[in-house]
Amino acid sequence: MSNVDDRATARRTLVVIALVLAAALALAFVYATRRVLVWAVVAAFFAVALKPAVDRLQRRFVRRRALATLLVFLAAFVVLAVLATVILVPLLDEVGRFAERGPELLRDARAGRGPLGQFLERTGVRRYASAHADELRNAGARLRQPAVGVLRGVAEGIAGLVTVVVLAYLMVLESPRITRGVLAVAGDGPGERLRRVGREVSRTVTGYLTGNLLISVICGALTFLVLSLTGVPFAGVIALLVAVADLIPLVGATIGAVLAAGAGFLHSPTAGVVVLVFFVVYQQVENHLLQPLILARAVRLNPLTVLLSLLLAAELAGLLGALLAIPAAGIVQILLREYGPRRADPPRPEDPARRAEPPRSATARRDLG
Repeated sequence: MSNVDDRATARRTLVVIALVLAAALALAFVYATRRVLVWAVVAAFFAVALKPAVDRLQRRFVRRRALATLLVFLAAFVVLAVLATVILVPLLDEVGRFAERGPELLRDARAGRGPLGQFLERTGVRRYASAHADELRNAGARLRQPAVGVLRGVAEGIAGLVTVVVLAYLMVLESPRITRGVLAVAGDGPGERLRRVGREVSRTVTGYLTGNLLISVICGALTFLVLSLTGVPFAGVIALLVAVADLIPLVGATIGAVLAAGAGFLHSPTAGVVVLVFFVVYQQVENHLLQPLILARAVRLNPLTVLLSLLLAAELAGLLGALLAIPAAGIVQILLREYGPRRADPPRPEDPARRAEPPRSATARRDLG
């Protein structure tokens, strides 16, 4: 008997060791391929968002799936190209004019003349630069050293963008075939539930994108209004940049505030202070009112859940976590609603009239009597 118990204990020990090793290997695989997995997650996010448009186009106008997918992706690229043109063309013109006036501005800044020189004089930056000229020169030399790393990062970013686009395109193109295969394996009952879950997930991701775009439009419009009232030049371009940056949850408004406040201070100290105060107030309103309310309505989540999801995901996974926190929380809610434990229905109260009715057997006996 002891030999049998020893063999069972050894078998259980080997099973536990095998499970621990399998978990360790899985974690090591995820860590080693984390970049590719991040690209796949982002591609799946955009594929789920673009799939309804492809399905609608294929159902109404274009019968071939490949052509419908190509048209939707081309339309998305055209929209992005138009936005980039609207932003970059005036920006490049301004950069060119700034480069032409660069030597003159630099001389004025060193002498304390002009708007920039007066601003540097008032803030004490010019005195600090004069006192620490050697240290600033050494810091500039150190900044030039990691140029290769910056170029490598740019190349990796371009490769990641291309990979995400190709993966998203293939996911949308092959989604009907993948869906049919999964539903065929699952069967009728579980397949219908999976179909319902897929529709809810698609609605959640689309609602998140729509709500996020609405918040960015509000931020860009208010920024344009404030910049126009304070007389800051290129208010439209700056407001569009702020709106694009505001697509990033939590930190997008801060990035936009740096851009707009910098332009305001270059115009005049008063304009810079007004723009800065506006963004301090607006960021609190957006983070604690607009995002929870609009995204909660779009994704059908509790506003508290939206805010906690953003904060926790940003802390755990940084920028990517902040971008995917709300749709991920919505998907988790859908899965819990579909596959979580269901509460038993409370017993129905008995009808008093039915309780007063005599048993059928007794009635039958009276009829017979």
